[in-house]
Amino acid sequence: MGTGARLSDYLSASLLAQVYPAPLINAILDQHERNSQRIRSLPAVSGVYFCMALSLYPDVAYEQVFDVIAQGLSWMQGNRSLNGAAFTIRKSSISEMRTKLGYQPLQSLAAQSCVPLADPKRHPDAFYNGLRLVAIDGSNFEVPDEVDNVKTFGYPGSRTGHAGYPQAQCAILVECATHAILAANIDAYRVSEWTVCQPLLSHLAPGMLCLADRGFNGYNHWQATTATGAELLWRCPVNRKLPVSKALSDGSYLSLIYPRRISSGKQRLASDSGITVRVIDYTLPNANGASESQSASEPPPRYRLLTTLLDELSAPALALATLYHERWEIEGAFDELKTHLLQRRRVLRSKTPDLVRQEFYGWVLAHYAVRWLMYQAATEHKVTARSLSFTANVALLKRAQPQSGAFPPGKTQKAKALD
Repeated sequence: MGTGARLSDYLSASLLAQVYPAPLINAILDQHERNSQRIRSLPAVSGVYFCMALSLYPDVAYEQVFDVIAQGLSWMQGNRSLNGAAFTIRKSSISEMRTKLGYQPLQSLAAQSCVPLADPKRHPDAFYNGLRLVAIDGSNFEVPDEVDNVKTFGYPGSRTGHAGYPQAQCAILVECATHAILAANIDAYRVSEWTVCQPLLSHLAPGMLCLADRGFNGYNHWQATTATGAELLWRCPVNRKLPVSKALSDGSYLSLIYPRRISSGKQRLASDSGITVRVIDYTLPNANGASESQSASEPPPRYRLLTTLLDELSAPALALATLYHERWEIEGAFDELKTHLLQRRRVLRSKTPDLVRQEFYGWVLAHYAVRWLMYQAATEHKVTARSLSFTANVALLKRAQPQSGAFPPGKTQKAKALD
């Protein structure tokens, strides 16, 4: 962590409720008709916080995770001080609560609450020419080997038949500088990566520059994403045929991409459906672990980028080639999710598809909460969010959570406004 920047400065009466206020959760539960109809020991709003806490304590039993957030429930029972006592909740009651809750309220909460964090005046490293840097990508994770999970998500193949566990596929949209997850989706293992990513496009907007790897470079992908108003900087295969329509002064050039059905030169000349893109080709000596001992006859790896930023004067090729490597920040976000939050647990806990989805969105919400708190600390102490340790802050949040409760025992605090 940066000097003097401590998450504990922001852990007042509440942790998760600073980011996700209880009134907002109640409103979303009402919209989905999943709210509790009467005050009980395990109300629906506590279930939402519980689903987030599951990702903070992946190796802890359900009942113990509930004890962590139980102090915040005391106000519902008219008990202003637990005096060290813990609620006694059976695992079956927690499972019943999760089933009634479903995944849709957590999905809606993520859609409404996971907004961009970086301010252009305070954190210019999060922007390029006024454009907020975001990245989109997908990954897989294992789910319990249950019949319904297998039917819904499927097994990945292997040389011996299939892997040991079924897997789900997910996609996330991340703000590069802060690692804040702005949108997330989950689907079956065998669906296309683009199918999983498409629902995230609604979270792109003018004023963003979206970075993506080679999985997203088709005509339809490009057309659908540019329709959001966001600018694009995507990698594509170096062997893709992209004829030069105009050479530019910095070595890049303009070209046209067409739907797959329009393949011949004659068809392209007759078509008005071509989309103008700018192509940037470059090499990276000593990339991919190569060293000075590499054979002199072996060429350095080549890269090719496509972008909607067509003006080489305002967006030089060298600057964009350098900027593209911000895309690797999304790999850091996946590492935080899968390594530092899940810790040694390789497989999610949930044994049905709907609860897998619920656990997934709770996982995303917990990650965003940590990143939100880190951003507040970074802003307060005038350091970059990248300079803070995600692992250290997760550990601090886990230590402080039992003392703070999942939400305030008195009047609920409102979350700080996010720009």
